[in-house]
Amino acid sequence: MSRIGIAFSGGLTATEIADCAERAEALGYESVWVAEGHGGDQFAILAACALRTRRVRLGTAITSVYVRTAPTIAMAAAAVDELSGGRFVLGLGSSHRVQVGPEHGVEYSRPLGRVRDTAAVVRALLRDGEVSHAGETVRIERFDLWFRPFRGDLPIYLSALFPKMLELCGEVADGLILTRGTLETAARARAHIAAGAARAGRDPAAIEISSLLPASVSADRGEAFAAARPGLAFYAGFFPRYNRLIAESGFPDETAEIARAWAAGDRAAAERAVTDEMIAATGIVGAPGECRERLEAYRASGLDLPIISPFARGPGAKDRFMAAIEACAPR
Repeated sequence: MSRIGIAFSGGLTATEIADCAERAEALGYESVWVAEGHGGDQFAILAACALRTRRVRLGTAITSVYVRTAPTIAMAAAAVDELSGGRFVLGLGSSHRVQVGPEHGVEYSRPLGRVRDTAAVVRALLRDGEVSHAGETVRIERFDLWFRPFRGDLPIYLSALFPKMLELCGEVADGLILTRGTLETAARARAHIAAGAARAGRDPAAIEISSLLPASVSADRGEAFAAARPGLAFYAGFFPRYNRLIAESGFPDETAEIARAWAAGDRAAAERAVTDEMIAATGIVGAPGECRERLEAYRASGLDLPIISPFARGPGAKDRFMAAIEACAPR
């Protein structure tokens, strides 16, 4: 059976996500992932999913290393890991400057160091039950756990888009979480992971490469593309890092126009600048048969674990998530 995950980044309540997770497990999905963002507390939602499922892995995609302290992340991870019987995966990432400061009131600086330090603190605390750390960005005199974790060594994946963070993934992580990649992304990522793994004396083949892939499924192909357009406009318009990623994927003119429109507050113009070619190149979109073919193409490109990430908001959002889950389920 082909491995596939499902990710949630907002649009549904915690109960609806747990319903979807239960259905995804029944259909053979390998994992369920919940974003940080604005969609609800990811650890609480995953705890609910843990109690409604028995087999699927449950992961964060991703937990920001800025808006929670490293010991708090470790304790939350340990709690979900215990509730799930050892099925938890901690996905860590640096999030975005445009979110961390303006939305959380937290200084955003030295993201590579912050990710490295956070991963080190989490690993040490879960392994040893206490930690002291004097890192580049995180300094902890002493923190100890007043409980015993279910596992002292749970998997840590890193979110990465560009060479330096990809190499850090090769150095310290068990897996990589890509986002909105094309069919060329996984191969490029593997090269950078291998460079980082070589510095640390690690086997790069042991590092799993996953990717969040926007998914929009409909028997009406035009409807599927229309539903995907707002999400891509938001990512390319609001996040400079994703704008750069999509530009480097072959769409520099389009992303420049999206950025201009977004900065001017013209969301409609930003959406109009999103072409069908951009949507098709960076996600899973179309009729069910097309979506299955696209998933197979991503696997053939070197992706170990495709994770569909439907974008749906407002009335009917749960139905759209369920439609994607049904359409992309492993055979």
